[in-house]
Amino acid sequence: MLFFAVFVSGSFALGGYAARLVDPGALMALRFLLAGVLIGALVAIGPGIKRRDFYAPWRYFVLGGLFASYFVLMFMGLKTADPLATSAVFTLTPIMSAGFGWILMRQITTKRMGAALVIGGIGALWVIFRADFSAFLDFDIGYGESLFFLGCISHAIYTPLSRKLNRGEAPLVFTFGVLVAGFVILAIYSAPEIIKTDWLSLPLILWLVLAYLVVFASAATFFLLQYSTLRLPSAKAMAYTYLVPAFVIVWQGVLGLGWPDMPVFMGVGLIGFALYLLLRE
Repeated sequence: MLFFAVFVSGSFALGGYAARLVDPGALMALRFLLAGVLIGALVAIGPGIKRRDFYAPWRYFVLGGLFASYFVLMFMGLKTADPLATSAVFTLTPIMSAGFGWILMRQITTKRMGAALVIGGIGALWVIFRADFSAFLDFDIGYGESLFFLGCISHAIYTPLSRKLNRGEAPLVFTFGVLVAGFVILAIYSAPEIIKTDWLSLPLILWLVLAYLVVFASAATFFLLQYSTLRLPSAKAMAYTYLVPAFVIVWQGVLGLGWPDMPVFMGVGLIGFALYLLLRE
């Protein structure tokens, strides 16, 4: 989940550029297709696909639809919203995931875990608003952030539901099924945009961003999330998303977009303390 947070933060930092060049649905369809090919190759090399993996294929379409919704809404939101603002919205996912974890799996969030979620959320928002308390109090959700919030609801449902619907399939195989189902849904939804997009005329930078999204922000994160949710409570697994805003700041600094002032790192300290509370036995 630590690597998950690193890879996801990159999609915020880089995704804003790609979202302005291609229709989000068409881009995500290609992303799911290429990620599915990559994971499918790993499945063929590794565990392989067994007959029982095809039982109840509706499960893959439910989960694929949720994850496809998350990514499409994320890139639609990034058309108008700042990457840091959208990553702030993303910090609401662990709390929602804890709620859905109780509804779907009766996973109990302890007092310590609940306190950690609150502390981590405050720390993440402090990072996002760059230690500006007035901006923190005037939290204003724009259109792009609102769209992404709907996507975060899908993500929060996906986390416990993937554990509930898994029937013993290997994480790689289950991830492959979700990717294929998600691609089918996106291909149908975005067929007109896919057909009219002049793919060959798109700039090289977009293909480089897409390569990152496919390998790290899709195939790798799908597998890491599936692996982790089978072994961790939903709230604890998604708590690592509190690190995303801090990693977004690192990404933007590396990309030459500037670094925050020192007071911002107080929020990083709160996030670290929240993770300590969550991971401590």
